[in-house]
Amino acid sequence: MFCPANCVTEFPCELYHVSHKVITSPDYIAKIYREQSQYPSLSRADVGPVITSQYGGSYSNISTEWTQQDLERNEIVKFCRQYIVFHDNKSIVYSGPSGNCTEIKGELLSQDSPSGEMKAVMRECSIKGEEKQFLEIWHRNRKIKSLNLTELKKHGKVYEDDQFGCLVWSHSETHLLYVAEKKRPKAESYFQSGSESTLLVDEDEVMKSAKKEDSVKGDQFVYYEDWGETLVTKATPVLCILDIEGNNVSVLESIPDSISPGQAFWAPNDTGVVFVGWWHEPFRLGLKYCRNRSTADANSFTMLCVFLYARSSLFYVDLTGGKCERLSSDSAAVCSPRLSPDLCRIVYLECEVYGPHQQCNKLCMYDWYTKKTTVVVDVVKRAKEDGFTGIYSTVLSHQCWSADSQRVLVSCAQKSRKDLIVVDTSTDQVTSLTSKSNMGSWCLLTIHRDLMVVSCSSPNCPPSLRVGFLPVSGSEDEMSWVTLEEAQTQPEIDWQILSFTPPPEEDNSQYPGLDYEAILLKPKDVTEKTKLPLIVNPHGGPHSVIVAEWLLSPAVFCSVGFGVLLVNYRGSIGYGQDSILSLPGNVGTQDVKDVQFAVESVLKQGGFDREKVVVTGGSHGGFLACHLIGQYPDFYKACAARNPVINLASMIGSTDIPDWCMVEAGFDYKTNTLLSPAMLEQMLNKSPIKHVTQVKAPVLLALGEDDRRVPNKQGLEYYKSLKAFNVPVRLLWYPDNNHSLSKVDAESDGFMNIVLWLIQHLSL
Repeated sequence: MFCPANCVTEFPCELYHVSHKVITSPDYIAKIYREQSQYPSLSRADVGPVITSQYGGSYSNISTEWTQQDLERNEIVKFCRQYIVFHDNKSIVYSGPSGNCTEIKGELLSQDSPSGEMKAVMRECSIKGEEKQFLEIWHRNRKIKSLNLTELKKHGKVYEDDQFGCLVWSHSETHLLYVAEKKRPKAESYFQSGSESTLLVDEDEVMKSAKKEDSVKGDQFVYYEDWGETLVTKATPVLCILDIEGNNVSVLESIPDSISPGQAFWAPNDTGVVFVGWWHEPFRLGLKYCRNRSTADANSFTMLCVFLYARSSLFYVDLTGGKCERLSSDSAAVCSPRLSPDLCRIVYLECEVYGPHQQCNKLCMYDWYTKKTTVVVDVVKRAKEDGFTGIYSTVLSHQCWSADSQRVLVSCAQKSRKDLIVVDTSTDQVTSLTSKSNMGSWCLLTIHRDLMVVSCSSPNCPPSLRVGFLPVSGSEDEMSWVTLEEAQTQPEIDWQILSFTPPPEEDNSQYPGLDYEAILLKPKDVTEKTKLPLIVNPHGGPHSVIVAEWLLSPAVFCSVGFGVLLVNYRGSIGYGQDSILSLPGNVGTQDVKDVQFAVESVLKQGGFDREKVVVTGGSHGGFLACHLIGQYPDFYKACAARNPVINLASMIGSTDIPDWCMVEAGFDYKTNTLLSPAMLEQMLNKSPIKHVTQVKAPVLLALGEDDRRVPNKQGLEYYKSLKAFNVPVRLLWYPDNNHSLSKVDAESDGFMNIVLWLIQHLSL
């Protein structure tokens, strides 16, 4: 049968497109999931030096890294592909791939040298059953050095994460800078076999002995604080420098013990190192959550996101004198410092300490020679006349400066889209390069000599790779793009962004007049007479956002036959600082009412079956899902929650972010705050467990065994309560998975169980 939507699946068209019935066969659903999961996402791009060919033309090589699920191997695979772009430094003459994809194995970090002549690779591999880490230097077509860092024993494991990690060439290309765990003395028992029998009474002699033997007795079970969720192996980072010629690794010793360094780079002229330092006294809190993967699985927009809230500053350590000095305020939180091409200025992001974990950031600039700091872009309370709502990025691209060192490019949420904006540091003017595009979201991968490499996608279009030259200042609206790798649009999926104004009785008196949005996905060409089942999914955070990008699980839900409503309630980022500040103290009410009002508004438009509405969500999204089935017990017919927050009062003593529980419940957080009965009561009253006796909807819970952010005891507490009140409930338990439940087996199994649970209890 001919399919007007050009469906590429093998499913019966009368089932899939014409009648818009929900597909209920597990095999068919798994086949759709498998097909959709094969669309890769871009994770990185690098632009090589400009080369003049023998025919006079100029070209640059572009190296890209992609990631993709491999369901058979049960892992995320990473692969690279090369492209060639002929240009005249202003426009692109010709572009295209220069080879096939090649899988990348064992690479933790990699970085080309400034000249492009060499490449450094931090690699991990197993030798005779033991994990080893190597630092390799490649020159053109051969490996010229391979240093076994594990055997050198100068430090612990190298940090490969985005929060602390780095691998940076010196400007002279003679040294490499990276971050690793501080080496600890070997811990031995007091009764270690073969140890010295002599009892050392003098404390100095004990320390000398320990240092000599590189071991300490009785410390096997000493507790070391780490930096929380996804950073559980990271406790005490140190900055390390490799002298490439001498094969020597040194650990910088002049950094204060109260500071954890990371995100480092070389100062101008290689005189020292600039880094971000996080204070870890009186104790460490969970510092971050993993970056949302562009594959945008079901969990990618539902987590409790933490990036900038910990007190941190920009520091400089002089390699000649050893002096360490602070370059920025000591009462803020900073991240992502980037040095300009002319080596004169550093831009970085800054926001307030504590409070909401995601906030509208300042873009600050530090002049290396005048030692002055200026705020280039300040916090935006409400959207400006040109639509700009502020900067909400948590990470700047490693290359984000224009060639003239005047403009900075930032990818960030602007309401329900992710735009690419240009900030002129000399005029403070902000301009969008992509606001008029029909693509939902844009992400800057890199910019080199004004040649930009970007990834763009929409809810019905997987990520594609594009390049273009940054127009001269003032001509940003003339931006044009060339596609290097086209993505296959999914014709069966339709999407739109809806805007909502809360009714007067639900307006926030302290922050009145705030609107919010939702992204609606549904099968293509449905009419108002069609009665689709509707999946409601509010995001986590709560100070996060769902942008109109390629989202794997919503796309599969839609392809199966569901409508999907992704709600960016008040408190979401991308709508101004006032929207963010309106939610703390009002969780469980304002956010719940926003979601319900959005759902009711969509139902009034027609096309959906009011008797077949279900709700899903993870983390704070799970918090809202469980609130909704408790506060509107006859409205939702089923619920699926992943690592949901259930009880703020019980969570505060076990999570790695106890400040989050206090702030969202409406209290100021200090490290020495003692909880009162009144505070615990308020936390309880704002929690879903408060309404558990009213729940009627069957509930599916998915919990990660290693979750440090929302410990699995939260979900177990809800599970037992539902069982006690005879509510149908099923619990999925995923070993070796943390808060994101993002390992391939957990993510794919979770999706299948969720969709089949919803189908079962909607009697489809």
